[in-house]
Amino acid sequence: METMAPVNLSLDEIRRVVNKEGGCITWGGAVALSPADDLIIKVEKALDIDSPGQMIASVLSKKAAAGFTLVAIDIPVGKTAKVRSEIDAKRLEFYFRKVGQAIGLAVKILITDGSQPVGRGIGPALEAQDVLAVLRQDNSRPKDLEERAALIAGALLEMGSKAAPGAGQAAALSLLKNGAAWKKFGAVCEAQGGFREPIPGSLREVICAKKEGVIAAIDNRRLAMAAKLSGAPSRPGAGVLLHCKIGQKLRKAEPVFTLYAESPGELNYAKLYLDKELGEMIKFG
Repeated sequence: METMAPVNLSLDEIRRVVNKEGGCITWGGAVALSPADDLIIKVEKALDIDSPGQMIASVLSKKAAAGFTLVAIDIPVGKTAKVRSEIDAKRLEFYFRKVGQAIGLAVKILITDGSQPVGRGIGPALEAQDVLAVLRQDNSRPKDLEERAALIAGALLEMGSKAAPGAGQAAALSLLKNGAAWKKFGAVCEAQGGFREPIPGSLREVICAKKEGVIAAIDNRRLAMAAKLSGAPSRPGAGVLLHCKIGQKLRKAEPVFTLYAESPGELNYAKLYLDKELGEMIKFG
């Protein structure tokens, strides 16, 4: 979001935006919603620890501190996703609901397909471009992102009694197609300080298929590492733009993805990693 509008808002600014537009997209760290959690996350990252219990506490503590009552959480499941199996997802669903109930939150869990990235971009500006394409209803918009966004938004519409049970996703899609979602997004951005177009890094490298075949699997974790080596997310223009999906046929020398970076060194780090890992990252059937 911060590639498109200011997000470092004070409590008074958040109240002003919400009162004016009915919503706000902001950074919770600016108002210390959950300061203990912010500290724990820093320690976890340094030690490379990923505790399910802490994740549940982290997610729900911020929602409770912000005063929310309804929460929809998407849990993508896949071999290279954060959650690997349906059993693990169901276990998380149970604890999210249980903890949510204990602190006064109604929690809706959506277990979705995490076998590959949703949308095309991995990295702040590239992901923002995907979002804008959906909101603007561009012909080239990533349809999988549109469907996933409408699914999650639809769940909230149903929870808030703004749509009948089972009709939420269709209602959300209608708001996208008639331009209401794009209009409201623009208004929220303006209320937060003004909209700006996200700009990908000026340095780029196209990575092409080394052979012909049908894509059988995409490794999310290796893709995320390539984006990280290119500079994302600390450098907003860096990342990976994916040109293919599972089931798609690629010809030899056809683009698989494009690397974006803001410095030559980071572009080279990512390229060297891809030269080594491409066969494991994109597998052909």
